[in-house]
Amino acid sequence: MVSKENYIPRGQSGSEATPFETAEEAWFWFVQAQEARNEGARIVSGIGKGVRPCEPVDILKVLDRLYRQRRLLRDHLLVLRHYGRRLLPPDQKRVKEVRAWDLWSEALERIEPLLIRKGIVRVVNSVPGPNWTQKAVLYEGVAE
Repeated sequence: MVSKENYIPRGQSGSEATPFETAEEAWFWFVQAQEARNEGARIVSGIGKGVRPCEPVDILKVLDRLYRQRRLLRDHLLVLRHYGRRLLPPDQKRVKEVRAWDLWSEALERIEPLLIRKGIVRVVNSVPGPNWTQKAVLYEGVAE
């Protein structure tokens, strides 16, 4: 028998989870979860404001994978961390943030297909951008 003091309720089923709209939204959620964890919070699946389709460690694994494949560089990670803590993306109109904006966009562009494939980010029919042919290949088979 489990003591009521140690009982932690499980979250709702994964089918009711709400995927993130964008990789950027997932990233900001991840940074907030990591900061809360660093401050001593216990991360427990399914007891937050909304049920998410992943845990912070899932996003961390995606980052680790891309870093090991050399698809993300240290500069990408530093920019993601810095602006993630600010909860604001770099402003491409500010001269001092143009390089950071490029790194930020490039990193999220590389992270997003993996998050979509895992069901963490929702597939959105967007207007084709400069790399739309590459994205089309990466998204192939995602919505199966």
